[in-house]
Amino acid sequence: RDGARRARQRPGMTAAILLAAGASRRFGAENKLLAPFRGRPLVTHAGEALRASGLAPLIAVTTSPDVAALLPGFHLVSPDRPVPEQSDSLRAAVAEARRLGAPSALVALGDMPGVTPDLLRAIAARATATEAAAATDGTRALPPACFPAALFDALLAATGDRGARPLLAALPPAQRVPAPPEALRDIDTPGDLAAEA
Repeated sequence: RDGARRARQRPGMTAAILLAAGASRRFGAENKLLAPFRGRPLVTHAGEALRASGLAPLIAVTTSPDVAALLPGFHLVSPDRPVPEQSDSLRAAVAEARRLGAPSALVALGDMPGVTPDLLRAIAARATATEAAAATDGTRALPPACFPAALFDALLAATGDRGARPLLAALPPAQRVPAPPEALRDIDTPGDLAAEA
């Protein structure tokens, strides 16, 4: 319908990023990404969805060797700080996507086991060469989200634990992909894990 729509990236050209370096502060001493969820470690669910989406290259940000071992085929990077905030992980991932020459990057979170390959592909397809796209629950724009290279500098300037939230909050309705509640739930506490099991 317009130049931005015609400039959509092909999904196979979109880097698939998994942020899996959080401190799990609300979960307790255990690394929640290693906690069993429906028969396998929590982080493997989002990892497998990214792998099955057809997006490439695959990039994961983690500080845990145990998490890294669960993500074969991913380019592994670490944030600058041992106890990173979300923006630290995001900057490390985007820098790697840029290094690999990706014209866009889809970002998913390791504690969201309900994301599906179809949802990831739909979000990647909705992004344009100048506009991001994200999932929505009907009210807010939420991860997973896809960002064109034109926005990489803004992501690299992110600070604190808000990550890309300011960019997502500004997304127009046309750039938001509706997703069912189960696809957008994240696991923050042992109670969340038990409720979703």
